[in-house]
Amino acid sequence: MALQEKYINPFTDFGFKKLFGTELNKPLLISFLNQLLPQHHKIKKLSYLKTENLGSDEFDRRAVFDLYCISQTGERFIVETQKARQKYFKDRSIFYTTFPIQEQAQKGDWDFKLNPVYLVAILDFSFDEERKEKFFHRVELKDDENRIFYDKLNFIFLEMPKFKKGEEDLETIFDKWLYVLKHLSGFQKRPPKLKERVFERLFKAAEIAKYTKEEAMQYEESLKQYRDFNNVINTAIEEGKIQGKMQGKIEGKVEGKIEVAQNALKKGLPVNLIAELTGLSEKDIARLSSEME
Repeated sequence: MALQEKYINPFTDFGFKKLFGTELNKPLLISFLNQLLPQHHKIKKLSYLKTENLGSDEFDRRAVFDLYCISQTGERFIVETQKARQKYFKDRSIFYTTFPIQEQAQKGDWDFKLNPVYLVAILDFSFDEERKEKFFHRVELKDDENRIFYDKLNFIFLEMPKFKKGEEDLETIFDKWLYVLKHLSGFQKRPPKLKERVFERLFKAAEIAKYTKEEAMQYEESLKQYRDFNNVINTAIEEGKIQGKMQGKIEGKVEGKIEVAQNALKKGLPVNLIAELTGLSEKDIARLSSEME
């Protein structure tokens, strides 16, 4: 299948990591994060950390982040894209932040001082339907008088479907970043409003024609998985197997979840992705796969 888009889709695994997860494109990640962070945590330098994190022993559950990095002043950042809503999405977000907290523990005499931890989630769905216009959420720990209780644990959520601004409405770099992330794969050239140097760099990094043959094949496979994932969700919704909202709220009957999993297995989606989509365990999905064979 020939690729028709000129620029990659940043919501694919390959696309997101190509734009933000390489040493060459690190300035793009720094620029993007600095639009989301409070002034006192702005980033000048950034280092990538390993994306797979394990618990305190071999039997603990692991966490695999899309991107995990640390600033020169010690702040830690987990940066994630999320394709579809899952039942315990907020719980998962909390769980992920426990790893960069625990790894700061020091042996010997330690006073428990921690560096800030941020989880940044770029969502390809909406999770807060009550506030239909609000797409940017910064969550902090506050007390019963709405005062900041602890400012070192922060959650930032971007509900991309709610961002509705067109090119003529763009006023800030923040606006421009969200606009380009949402529409990048549909552009045939860089829009005139995105004249800043950082976006010039982004469009060069996103141009598929400049990739090696191996990179193009990796992106095509990643794009196929992304499209299959969306197709499974849409098909299940049309068949009434998923109850809830169009954004992918997975809360159906067990039979419906099994059928969604079966369709996803036929499409060749990874087991961990199917588990995220349906809420079934990876063990149950593996057993289902064996039964289908």
